[in-house]
Amino acid sequence: MTVPALTSTHAAIAARSHGLRTFLVRLFRRKPLGAFGCVVLVVLILAALFAPLIAPYGINDVDPIDTLKPPSLEHPFSTDQLGRDVFSRIVHGARLSVVIALSAATLSILISAALGVLAGYYGGRIDAVTQRFVDAWMSFPDLIVLIVGVSVLGAGMPQLIVLLGLLYGVSGSRVIRGAALAAREQLYVHAGHSIGGGDWHVIRWHILPTIAAPLIVLLTTRLGAVILAESGLSFLGLGVPPPAPTWGGMLSDSRSYMFRNPWLVVFPGLAITIVVYSINIFGDALRDLLDPRQRGEGGRIS
Repeated sequence: MTVPALTSTHAAIAARSHGLRTFLVRLFRRKPLGAFGCVVLVVLILAALFAPLIAPYGINDVDPIDTLKPPSLEHPFSTDQLGRDVFSRIVHGARLSVVIALSAATLSILISAALGVLAGYYGGRIDAVTQRFVDAWMSFPDLIVLIVGVSVLGAGMPQLIVLLGLLYGVSGSRVIRGAALAAREQLYVHAGHSIGGGDWHVIRWHILPTIAAPLIVLLTTRLGAVILAESGLSFLGLGVPPPAPTWGGMLSDSRSYMFRNPWLVVFPGLAITIVVYSINIFGDALRDLLDPRQRGEGGRIS
């Protein structure tokens, strides 16, 4: 009994690996911009994981002699008003951005999936009440919600992750609700009910696998949105408090010195722009490749 079980497990792993390789090949062939976004995202994650090895200096290594120096071999991204290496701070800032983005985006997806599946699968009064709550939530400007939330909960990484997860999770439930409504009408869902499957069984084994593609695409788009929102809050002084080297905080600190040393604004701004743009185009490519209407062209991951 053990050998067949191991064989089937190995076969499943091999099939998934083959499907992933096939998907990556199609991504690079059909969506070169999306492939570029994927590469940038991988580089960002690697920079976050190996930040202490990549950064030549510590995030708070102060050198009063080398303040506001232009880019050089010693300091490729210049130095700030305290003589700290900007490149090292940007690399360490990538770690904060990745942690906050992945945590908040994952939380938002869980909230979106819970609300969206609840409303789309059950419908009726549950759907009506859920959608009116989502409408009320979305009527408030995002920035106002974040500022009020930070004022109540205080500044810090855990509070920021919870606020961003709630903000994008509730609004994103609309997308998942539409996917759940479509999945609920499929024949295999009715077949699951006809053989005695309960609601949780049908949701777990039929609804969730069907809406996996929209969830993946929504996750990638939320990554960019979270990084942009976190940078904006840090710029306003409402994000992760110093001395954490957030990209938005670096932009805020360099406002008084941007005319003397414009590199203090250029490099953190480029980091935010390139990362958010890359995540967005990668999300667009995933949406196109995972669209069920295009699966005849090979968009399925198996």
